[in-house]
Amino acid sequence: MKESIKFSLFMREWLYGEKGYYTDYKEIGKKGDFYTSVSSSPFFGGAVANRFLESLKDGFLSEDCVILEIGAHKGYLLADIVQFIYTLEPKLLKTLRFATLEPRKSLREEQKRYFHESFGKNINFETYSDIAKLRLNNAFIVANEIFDAFECEVVKNSEMLYIKDFTTYFDKQNDYIKDIRKKYSISKGEIAVGYEEFAKNLSNGIDRFEFVTFDYGDKIPRNDFSLRVYHKHNVYPFFALTNFARDNKIPKNINLKTLYKVSDITYDVNFSHLKDAFLQSDIKTISYSTQAKALVDFGLIKLLEILKNNSDEKSYIRELNKVKYLIDPHFLGERFKCMIFRKS
Repeated sequence: MKESIKFSLFMREWLYGEKGYYTDYKEIGKKGDFYTSVSSSPFFGGAVANRFLESLKDGFLSEDCVILEIGAHKGYLLADIVQFIYTLEPKLLKTLRFATLEPRKSLREEQKRYFHESFGKNINFETYSDIAKLRLNNAFIVANEIFDAFECEVVKNSEMLYIKDFTTYFDKQNDYIKDIRKKYSISKGEIAVGYEEFAKNLSNGIDRFEFVTFDYGDKIPRNDFSLRVYHKHNVYPFFALTNFARDNKIPKNINLKTLYKVSDITYDVNFSHLKDAFLQSDIKTISYSTQAKALVDFGLIKLLEILKNNSDEKSYIRELNKVKYLIDPHFLGERFKCMIFRKS
């Protein structure tokens, strides 16, 4: 990497380039680099399944719609949704279609194997490779932590970040970044690239849908750098790994070059930017809340009561403790937000 490139291209190569971090299957949870809500408890997917059922009952979605997960990893979240639909409304498995959207062939094959092993021919499962080629009439879409993995530019006042040979420096901004920075009064932080195109493709490809997404971030920019690297459950502020503001407490063998493509790199989502990008494609935001509030609104407590009435005390307590991690404000409950979009 001898040439100078803007940070968004550096991040794209890190995550999605040749041998990039997300180009093959990665363990999530204790054996991986980080935990997610999906890896914490199957009741996360259960609550989302219950939300789908409510949207079905109010007539917005149809019984033959597609439940589509974007950024599905191996497919654990979608599998949990299938399992809870089977528990709550089993007859729907005969009419619903289930699908993942995944551009990487190796992960699509992994998802197909997992769903075949889990459900055999009892569900209609398929995979899609290109969001621009989606053609669906009616869909319920779910995504967990995808927007924090969109490439971004990093800004400091009127400049943005560039990389040359793993050395960082700030230089002039392009017009898009300049406009977004001014619109949201961002003096320091990250600006996502690609929200508008993503929303446009969804709107063009699906006639009617509800989209439920979870991610960490806020509606108001922090005006500080949130860019960070996760490696083996250690969190490193991005600039602490660079010449810009090297943290000498971090071992010398842990730096930008050694973590490149073998760790996750992420940042806080600007939900105001996300909302406006979707609105440009006539997709309305109908709800924004903390993850804790969203899951409770989705019927999480009702699902736990069903478990309590149909299992032994030990099993109930074990699952209850896992659920607490999802809604506890000191863990995932407040830090993560949920936004729900609809196109009708």
